[in-house]
Amino acid sequence: MTMPLAVEWTNLHQILRSLYADMLPLCSDMMGIAKGLAGLGALFFIAYRVWKSLAAAEPIEVFPLLRPFVLGLCIMAFPTLVLGPLNGLLSPISNATSHLVDRQAFDLEKYQTQKDELQRQAMLRDPEKAYLISNEEFDKRLDELGWKPKDLMAIAGMYAERAGYQFGQKVREAFRTFLETLFQAASLTIDTVRTFFLIVLALLGPVAFAFSVYDGFHNTLASWLARYICIYLWLPVSDLFGAILSRIQILMLQQDIERLQDPTFIPDGSNTVYCIFMIIGIIGYFCVPTVASWIIQAGGAGSYGDKVAGAGRAVAMGAAGVAGAAIGNVGGRIKGALKKR
Repeated sequence: MTMPLAVEWTNLHQILRSLYADMLPLCSDMMGIAKGLAGLGALFFIAYRVWKSLAAAEPIEVFPLLRPFVLGLCIMAFPTLVLGPLNGLLSPISNATSHLVDRQAFDLEKYQTQKDELQRQAMLRDPEKAYLISNEEFDKRLDELGWKPKDLMAIAGMYAERAGYQFGQKVREAFRTFLETLFQAASLTIDTVRTFFLIVLALLGPVAFAFSVYDGFHNTLASWLARYICIYLWLPVSDLFGAILSRIQILMLQQDIERLQDPTFIPDGSNTVYCIFMIIGIIGYFCVPTVASWIIQAGGAGSYGDKVAGAGRAVAMGAAGVAGAAIGNVGGRIKGALKKR
């Protein structure tokens, strides 16, 4: 059941990639405004420096006067001269981390399938628990009992114990699915916010370049570049985090597989450690903006990333606390009902 869900989440991420590509042609609408701003800024920029040199009887330096012309050229061909090279330099990083995540996800699915099969075989080796998961073993134990009152009570207890076990398995599976959904939602949230920021920076990039022509706004150009690169790196950092988390789970599955291959080992059937790492992953995804700001310093994006991380941690811990309390309550009721019988 996990494979269609994984494909669905992958399609959502692909939609965000397509959205960014579809919105880039709208940059042309901003180029006309940016050309006017840049032209006016270039006029003031050149006139001020030429007048200052003439007033001081100094030779005019031509090289600094080329700045407005270079910025104007970038504005006129913004998608080709600015966004194209930037995305071309950064996309190999994103592709490399994406392939790394795909390989880890494939290995994780393979080891998870192997563990589930070994866990079932280990449960079947235990005569006290085999009838809980096997219909053949359950029918075999029923055939061994008669119709005496004592046997009828034992049969009723077997049905109740099997129903309690199946209910507990369904609760664990539902909790696991809930955490997996939150995990994928956290990843999609980071990717959606990242795509929104990149689209805004791309559409308003020509205006930012136009303002950088004016004196006092020269740092606008460096700030725009730093923010764009920093936010673009959210996806590679997110992929690296997912790959590390998947690798940890693979190592844990390999250890569990070694234990299950021992004929004397009987598993408990719980997924506590797996659920713990899902919660860690949910919280960790909202730390991605902060980690990306360590690579490229960009004012504004880092502080917003801290707010996103704080909000994400609060939501994740709240959801984990509510779900944990619900699971504990249900488990306590099941144990209590079994003790009464």
